Amino acid sequence: MAKRKVLVAGSSGLVGHAAVRHFAQLPDCEVVAVSRRTPEAVSGARFISLDLLDKRRCAEVFSAMADVTDLVYAAVNEKPGLLDGWLDREQMQTNLAMLRNLFEPLEAVAKGLRHVSLLQGTKAYGAHLGPIAIPARERSPRHPHQNFYWLQEDFLRDRQPGKRWSWTIFRPQLVIGEAVGSNLNVIPAIGVYAAIRREAGLPLAYPGGARLVFEMVDVDLLARSFDWAANTPACRNEIFNITNGDVFVWDEVWPAIAESLGMKVGAPEPMALAVEMPKHAAEWAAIVRKYQLKAPADMHAFVGESFSLADFVFNYGGRHEGVTLVSTIKARQAGLHDCIDTEDMLRKWFRRFQELRLLPPAN
Repeated sequence: MAKRKVLVAGSSGLVGHAAVRHFAQLPDCEVVAVSRRTPEAVSGARFISLDLLDKRRCAEVFSAMADVTDLVYAAVNEKPGLLDGWLDREQMQTNLAMLRNLFEPLEAVAKGLRHVSLLQGTKAYGAHLGPIAIPARERSPRHPHQNFYWLQEDFLRDRQPGKRWSWTIFRPQLVIGEAVGSNLNVIPAIGVYAAIRREAGLPLAYPGGARLVFEMVDVDLLARSFDWAANTPACRNEIFNITNGDVFVWDEVWPAIAESLGMKVGAPEPMALAVEMPKHAAEWAAIVRKYQLKAPADMHAFVGESFSLADFVFNYGGRHEGVTLVSTIKARQAGLHDCIDTEDMLRKWFRRFQELRLLPPAN
């Protein structure tokens, strides 16, 4: 069987690292992982440190990758606080430049390129701006707002006609998995919040706002979907929503989270984690020392901007109006039947962080 060579951009992030782990364990794949930050080593993957905003260096590196067959583009530039950056046109152009700096020199030499996986999300439906259609469907017209998603998508659409390669765009809901310093992972954000409360003898109070019916996706499931799309003709130049397959509300899964962290559930205590948690940086550093954790003692180095993400998805301040759901019928009809129970997924990832000694043990 001919070897596939998979290039993963953004390999130190939540989604990119999962893609590296998935493809590296396949017998027919060679994996090259690219990111600015050095990720955790993965057996079977070769890492290259590279800033995708360095156009000259990108040209040098990617013009030497003539044998790449698959690209998973999971790189993203985020600004402090997250939400303001989502509306910032300069940030949008930055994300377009990153994709262009990689893809132009790569496509010029990679004559065997066959598939490109590109990440979007529910911001494509305007979920960060207000109520969305329920469920949101891929066939709907573009939501009329500026977004780097459209810039990157149009870049690929303009280059693809007549080419051997195809693209697939993925729109996951809230992605959950293993990453340190990610701006888009609530597991370390919840974990730090919980550890600080536990050390203070406090129960795990839900810090969010009004109930929100929502969806998550396990990052390993998302990584498997990249492989599925690359090998499924029905995915050629198509867009797919991806979720675990069920729905949830935070206060219903909160007991499973508390149990995973060895805590009792307390009465709700709404608070802006992005504002309040940095005040407890010294307490987190003390917890790292006490339990001899491998997590960074610097809270921000561990959590990134994910406290802001947590505030958003917890509906702190009541930004959302009750329901944010997408349809996954299109993916099912195309053959993707992968699914996982969301409570089981949360237990899985908190256990994984404990096994890696990134969070204190439950007992």
